[in-house]
Amino acid sequence: MTRTKSKPEPPSPTVNGPVGEVLTLAEAAAYLRLPEEEVRRVVREQDLPARQVGEEWRFLKAAIQDWLRTGTPSLQANKQAWMALAGKYKDDPDLLRICEDAYRQRGRSSSEGD
Repeated sequence: MTRTKSKPEPPSPTVNGPVGEVLTLAEAAAYLRLPEEEVRRVVREQDLPARQVGEEWRFLKAAIQDWLRTGTPSLQANKQAWMALAGKYKDDPDLLRICEDAYRQRGRSSSEGD
C-alpha cells in the first residue's frame, strides 16, 4: 500500500492584525482598566482613537498608547469644558455687578459690546 503525502495546510490568515495589536472594546476596556461604557464615552468626548465596524469597536493598541502619552484634549472636549465653565456662573446673583466693575475698571461702558 502506497502512502500519499498530504499537502501542508497554508497558514491561516491573521484576522484583525497580529494578536494583541488590534483590540476589541472589551480588550481595550481591560487594557485601560475602565468599564466598556466609559471607553465609549472617552471615544466620543476625548477622541480616543477607535473605529466602529457595524456594531463592533476596534482599537489599535499603539494608538491608545499614543493617546495616553500625549494627553492633549480634543477640540470637542476643550470646547465642552469651556462651555461648562461659562455656564457655571449663569445663576450667580453677583455676576452682573462683577462684570460692571470689570468694565468700569477698564474705563469702558458695560454696554459697549452690545
